Amino acid sequence: MNDDGGLDLLEELRSGHREALDRITVLVYDELREIAHRHRRDRGDANTLATTALVHEVYLKLVDQTRARWHDRAHFLALAAVAMRHILADRAKARVAAKRGGKRSSVTLDEAMIASDDEPGTLLQINEALGRLDQVDARLARVVEYRFFGGMTNEEIAEALGVTVRTVERAWVKARMLLRDDLTA
Repeated sequence: MNDDGGLDLLEELRSGHREALDRITVLVYDELREIAHRHRRDRGDANTLATTALVHEVYLKLVDQTRARWHDRAHFLALAAVAMRHILADRAKARVAAKRGGKRSSVTLDEAMIASDDEPGTLLQINEALGRLDQVDARLARVVEYRFFGGMTNEEIAEALGVTVRTVERAWVKARMLLRDDLTA
């Protein structure tokens, strides 16, 4: 969903034009596929079925008319990141529950692990630590959420948060340090 044409479509949809929903659906799905592609490329994930399932679940959450309130492309990507985090965390909880509990293990905020279905306990630990970080500094938590779960670039995060790219870079470094300390405590 690019900012220029996408904004016009959003306005049409808000005005009640149902055909705008069909056009937005195509754009939204393409954006989600791009996010999934970035995940696979950046994290070396070869599990396309899991990626496709994730895209479909996020898509279904985002096109729900009762909750869809995107303002622009950056806002859409931010909402997709939040949806991906929740879906991945829920899936990890189910996997851990199926194994009747999981052992705590050493965890690092390595972007490569997000694609792994083999470490649901690790994903849950990161999700819980991210919740605690959110209580301390919501912006740091958003940066991690958008980058780690949403696959957003620093530029996209900066746009979504209304800050500079340098601010995002500093926040990423600080958030990783705080999460590392939390996870090793």
